[in-house]
Amino acid sequence: MNTKFLSDKSLKEIIRNFTPNWFTLNMGTGIAFLTLHNINANIFDAQLLLGKSLWLIDIFFFVLFFTLLLARMFLYPETIMLMFKHPVQSMFLGAVPMALVPILEGFAIFGPSLFGNNSLNIALYLWWIDAFLAVCVGWLLPYLMFSIQKNHKLENMTAVWLLPIVASEVTASAGGMLAPYFANPIAEAILMVSYILWAFSVPLAFSVLVILFLRLVTHKLPDKAMAVTSWLTLGPLGTGALGLLLLGHAAEKVLIGTDLENIATFLSNFGLIAGLLLWGYGLWWYVMAWIITLKFFKDGLPFNMGWWGFTFPVGVFTAATLQLWQATGYDIFKYFSIVLSIQLAIFWILVFTKTLKGMWSGYLFHAPCLSPETGLPKPEEECKKFSKKNK
Repeated sequence: MNTKFLSDKSLKEIIRNFTPNWFTLNMGTGIAFLTLHNINANIFDAQLLLGKSLWLIDIFFFVLFFTLLLARMFLYPETIMLMFKHPVQSMFLGAVPMALVPILEGFAIFGPSLFGNNSLNIALYLWWIDAFLAVCVGWLLPYLMFSIQKNHKLENMTAVWLLPIVASEVTASAGGMLAPYFANPIAEAILMVSYILWAFSVPLAFSVLVILFLRLVTHKLPDKAMAVTSWLTLGPLGTGALGLLLLGHAAEKVLIGTDLENIATFLSNFGLIAGLLLWGYGLWWYVMAWIITLKFFKDGLPFNMGWWGFTFPVGVFTAATLQLWQATGYDIFKYFSIVLSIQLAIFWILVFTKTLKGMWSGYLFHAPCLSPETGLPKPEEECKKFSKKNK
């Protein structure tokens, strides 16, 4: 076991090895406090306080990670191209806009009681920024996969491919939550853009799921270090269902009195039916993820930041289940959402604890794209090329 403490690790070394997969901590923590809020049971007085506390903790880590990422870009710009070229590490750039979504939703949910009504404007500004980042990532990463990235073979493919694609639909679901807080024309603009973002993401995610199924059939299960990626399949399906449900509900409020008022009921009904279908598709992958995980548990799963895949996908699937319960009144969704919430809580506590230990020891600060064992050009060679170009 690595006994070297973070205090003994150079700050420059931490910055140079900082990777965007740290933002998955924000995704997991964010969906944890949103789920705590969404159960809306008010069972105990500390529920609201705990939700706010987790939100503030999430903001702290997001600011810290974003600062470290910017520091790496400015202090070690030669390593950024290495990250872009890495076939796995680059995918986690999609985690950046997804990590921001729970934070901006927190400004709408918890912000008014702490910062006043200006918190809603902050949430709105952050949403537009997030939409821009999600679209950029959704275009940039596939292009890099098409052009400069190597080692993309069917046998190497995992559900990590979904990360840059799913970011836009996560932003779309946030738009469905946020739109009713505002008056028109702002609310209508959020609603329309959110539907576009949903379409920007979900159909492409379906394509990746089809390829993933083919890869699993032809090349069997991935290495145990990538076993947790099986849970990522819940991301586009859970978020896709959640997005349509929230947008349909928002449409009934936002489109009243507009030229599109006559389709408000249709969008609500469509959100329910399509959301239910996507949820059913997600249920298949949920059971399969459990089967795959239990198989690998026998062999032992090495801890890495990929373990945060246990949290966010389950969280959005839980949120979609809660929305289906509210829309249908069927108790089966209520009871299943409770089971999912308990699972999410257990996973979050386990992964958060292990992450803090790994952060303190320093061993989690390791950038695979800077390792000579990646199969990519050696980092020192790339750095020399960068230096020559910028002399």
